[in-house]
Amino acid sequence: MDGSFAEGDPAAVCGKRQQFGSRFLSDPARVFHHNAWDNVEWSEEQAAEAERKVQENSTQRVCQEKQVDYEINANKYWNDFYKIHENGFFKDRHWLFTEFPELAPSQNHLKNLLSENKRSEVYEYYRSGEDGSDLIMEEQHSCSSVSLGDKTQPPLMEESVTQKLRHLEICANEFPGSSATYRILEVGCGVGNTVFPILQTNNDPSLFVYCCDFSSTAVELVKTNSAYDPSRCFAFVHDLCDEDKSYPVPENSLDVIILIFVLSAIIPDKMQNAINRLSRLLKPGGIMLLRDYGRYDMAQLRFKKGQCLSENFYVRGDGTRVYFFTQDELDTLFTTAGLEKVQNLVDRRLQVNRGKQLTMYRVWIQCKYRKPLVSSTS
Repeated sequence: MDGSFAEGDPAAVCGKRQQFGSRFLSDPARVFHHNAWDNVEWSEEQAAEAERKVQENSTQRVCQEKQVDYEINANKYWNDFYKIHENGFFKDRHWLFTEFPELAPSQNHLKNLLSENKRSEVYEYYRSGEDGSDLIMEEQHSCSSVSLGDKTQPPLMEESVTQKLRHLEICANEFPGSSATYRILEVGCGVGNTVFPILQTNNDPSLFVYCCDFSSTAVELVKTNSAYDPSRCFAFVHDLCDEDKSYPVPENSLDVIILIFVLSAIIPDKMQNAINRLSRLLKPGGIMLLRDYGRYDMAQLRFKKGQCLSENFYVRGDGTRVYFFTQDELDTLFTTAGLEKVQNLVDRRLQVNRGKQLTMYRVWIQCKYRKPLVSSTS
C-alpha cells in the first residue's frame, strides 16, 4: 500500500544516493545546477503561504457518506490503483540502504545485542522473568531454535544469559521464516520496491523477509515477480487496521519493521492501535523504520477544496488517502507504543526539474524507534 504518488525516489533524482543533508544550496543562482538540494530553509513568507494554502484547501470537507465509502472500500481503491499501474509506477528504493543501514548486509543485530555494553541490560531483561514466555502462540505443536552464536568467553553469569538467548525458542506452529535469525517485515509493500532490493543485496542465509499489503493485487504482483523466492520471503495480504486479524509471526520475533509511505494512508484514528500491534512483534532491541509525508509537503499544498477528509488528511482523485505528519505526532505514536527514539528528522528537500525550470519543495519525515531491551515495568 504505497502511500506516495510523488515519492521523490532519491535514487532516481540524484543518481547514487548520498545520505540526506549533504547537498546545500548556498547560492540561489545555482538552483538548477543539480536535481535536488537538502535541508532547504523556508523563509517566513514561504511558511506562511504554505499554512494559508492548507487552511484554504481544508475549508470544504468531503461529505460523511463519501468518507465512509473511502474507509469501507479502501482495499478496492488500492486494488484499482495497482491494476492500472502494476509494477511500473514506483522505482526500486536502493536509497534505503543509505538512510537505513539496518537493512544492509553488514548488519548483525544479534551480535550487537550481545555486545559488551548491552550484556548487562540483556541479563536484567531475562533475570526479570521476561524470558520469552509471551512468544507462545495459541497452539504449540513445534518450536524453532534461534541461534545467537557469540564467540567471546564472558564470565559465568553472562555466559548463562548468552546460553539462554542462544537456545531461546519461539514456541508455536511452524511459521514462515521460523528458522531464520534475522527477520524483517515491510508493511505496505506495494509491488516490492523495498523488498526486492533487500533480497537482492543481502544474501545472508539467516535473513527472512516478510511483506504485506492491503491490496491483494499488489501482493499477487510481488508473488509473480521473478525475484520472489518463497524460501527467503513471505508475501501476504493484511489490513494494518484490522485488529482481529493476526500477523503470521509471533510477538517478539522481528528484528526490523519497515513503514515507507504507508502509515499516512490510513485513517488517523486507527494509527495508534496499528503501531501498538506492530511494536509487540519486535524483539527486544528491534527497530521500526519509517519514512512518510511531512506537514506542508508539496503534495498537501496541491490539494483542492473538497478533497480534505479531516485536518491534514486528504483523498486523492482515485480514492486513496494520505495524511501529512509532524515530528511530534509521530513521536507520540511510537513512544506511546513503548518504543524509544533513535532518530526523528525532517527531510526538507528542494527538487528541481531542470528541463522545465520548476522547483518543488518536498517535506518528508524519517524515523527510527527501538524496542527497549528492558521493559519499563521490569
